[in-house]
Amino acid sequence: MTTTEQDLRARAEKVLTTLAGPDARLREDQWTAIHALVAERRRALVVQRTGWGKSAVYFVATALLREQGAGATVIVSPLLALMRNQIDAAARAGIRAATVNSANTADWERTYEAVEAGEVDVLLVSPERLNNPDFRDRVLPRLTASAGMLVVDEAHCVSDWGHDFRPDYRRLRALIAELPDGIPVLATTATANDRVVVDVTEQLGLAAGEPLVLRGSLDRESLRLSVVTLRTAADRLGWLAAQMDALPGAGIVYTLTIQAAEEVAEFLRERGHPVASYTGKTPPEERLAAEGDLLANRVKALVATSALGMGFDKPDLGFVVHLGAPASPVAYYQQIGRAGRAVERAEVVLLPGHEDQDIWRYFASLAFPPEPVVRQTLAVLGHSSDSSGPLSTAAIETRVDLSRTRLEMLLKVLDSDGAAKRVKGGWVATGQDWVYDEERHRRIAQARKAEQQAMLDYLATDRCRLVFLREQLDDPGAAPCGRCDVCAGTAWSTDVDAGAAEAAAERIARPGVEVAPRKQWPTGMAELDVPASGKIPAGELAGTGRVIGRLSDIGWGTRLRELLDPAPPADDEFGPDLDPETGEAVSGTDLPVPKDVLDAVVRVLAGWGWEERPVGVVGIGSRTRPHQLEHLARRISEIGRLPLLGTLVPAGPRPAAHANSAQRLAAVWHGFEEPSFTLPDGPVLLVDDLIDSGWTMTVAARLLRRAGAGSVLPFALAQSG
Repeated sequence: MTTTEQDLRARAEKVLTTLAGPDARLREDQWTAIHALVAERRRALVVQRTGWGKSAVYFVATALLREQGAGATVIVSPLLALMRNQIDAAARAGIRAATVNSANTADWERTYEAVEAGEVDVLLVSPERLNNPDFRDRVLPRLTASAGMLVVDEAHCVSDWGHDFRPDYRRLRALIAELPDGIPVLATTATANDRVVVDVTEQLGLAAGEPLVLRGSLDRESLRLSVVTLRTAADRLGWLAAQMDALPGAGIVYTLTIQAAEEVAEFLRERGHPVASYTGKTPPEERLAAEGDLLANRVKALVATSALGMGFDKPDLGFVVHLGAPASPVAYYQQIGRAGRAVERAEVVLLPGHEDQDIWRYFASLAFPPEPVVRQTLAVLGHSSDSSGPLSTAAIETRVDLSRTRLEMLLKVLDSDGAAKRVKGGWVATGQDWVYDEERHRRIAQARKAEQQAMLDYLATDRCRLVFLREQLDDPGAAPCGRCDVCAGTAWSTDVDAGAAEAAAERIARPGVEVAPRKQWPTGMAELDVPASGKIPAGELAGTGRVIGRLSDIGWGTRLRELLDPAPPADDEFGPDLDPETGEAVSGTDLPVPKDVLDAVVRVLAGWGWEERPVGVVGIGSRTRPHQLEHLARRISEIGRLPLLGTLVPAGPRPAAHANSAQRLAAVWHGFEEPSFTLPDGPVLLVDDLIDSGWTMTVAARLLRRAGAGSVLPFALAQSG
């Protein structure tokens, strides 16, 4: 090592001590990365486990580059929680950090001025901010020209092959290509196998100039991995409630859906455990408070979806429990990596559920759209660009049948590929040729199926569980850990406390979910020949409704999915099923509502607490399950001693299934004949089997209100989602 290198390392070690304490010393790979960035101005990809010290690399490198007169480091960071932790860490090292995100819009101008004045050492931005038209066109060019270093944190998000694909990250390739010569670039992640490493280097354009790739061991000496297989959702929930006090310290309980997180958190609180839920729907201020409570050990756990993942930094996190298996071993490793960073022992427990694969299939259905839909989207944008100008996302929905989530993803990918562009007022086509990479999407789909199978194999493996996960991440140094339930031959008991199991079963079997009514029509419905816009008039609104449960619920979800399966089995050699009450032939799932479900209906109706009792029941006619819906409306009428006023008869052929809100409304707008029955001036109970987008109930309620019903109370067996 030359004298210059020795001096640089000594300075780097000194900065590290201000960041991590007087006893901190650089790992060799940390120093290798810092030297490459500062002395050689290279591009590097660092793949190291959570807690290894990736942030120390870019903060130390930033301090050294700033001493040499370089501009501010720009860090692209995916989550507000991660940004907050990074700002706190930078402050400890005397590094002045600022952030630009959706939560501090009032501070943006002042922040930009501080960056230009040299008063900011690190600017953290979200990947979504990179394509905000004002930021992209006005601010980003100045940052690009003056940046001292670019850091891409959680870089696996750039990869379609990764477990957390964020299309906004793909814009970074163009940003990196525009950087002046000699500006170092660092990409970091804790979770990338060989395939993702190659994809990240290609997507980010790091391959130019032979990037430095540093990959370390993924062993975590503190983690004790276990799988506990229990028969029912009630058993799993009861087991968790009974074992919470036995789990060390404070931790995270992961669920696969938002609804499950909220249900589990509510149940654990009922059992006396201080917990909070944390999901993508949790307001930012509540998320911040929940993070603070966990960091300070004021709660035993956060019950969270993957919204709490990347960037949450609690070194003494004592456990991670999964109620339901993630769809990928890579995603699972990333989440359990939050635990045990500064403690000798941390428990990692997975409780798989029978419904897990159903949830995997649902999320897989949100993959990249097929080519005809993409071409249609480009054609819509092209036509608008030539005539009326930019189209908002809501306006595109009326012309392209994709859900809002998938449409936004598609637009971002087209933008990053140069075929579309986000401008003030919406989106336009660029006219640039675009190729649909069908082979790539096919390989991605196959890879995801393989990862799902690998997750199932993890549950059943008789090998070291940590070795299994490390091999999935292509860690060449994987060796038996000696700590997991397989290696150590010790496992958590599968016995479930009787009281906890009984309480869990009661909670899961408790029916009743409130359903808020639609209050506003989608934008641009005139494009679909639907004369509806703005707020729904008060005299046409539905009231707040009820369902037994959601299809994604951990309790009623499975039962309701079985009952409402849209793909009935073919009749077998014994002929069609018969309605036991009428003797009529029925097929597939068009069977009377079972007694257990009817009992739940009664419980929901009895506990509704309506201000005025309904004066009658109206059924919604069905083309797929007419017997079932007729039976449901009739039994509600009989049990509630309410007159069955009639049925809204479907008009015309069955509409095609649609993915987005505007298209669904258009499909049902003329979907019913005018009611031929008399409607009293009082509340009417409107009965259907499933509330999906909510537009069927909204249109039906409008029809009944206009025909004289005083109010309409929607009721259905289930709500999707």
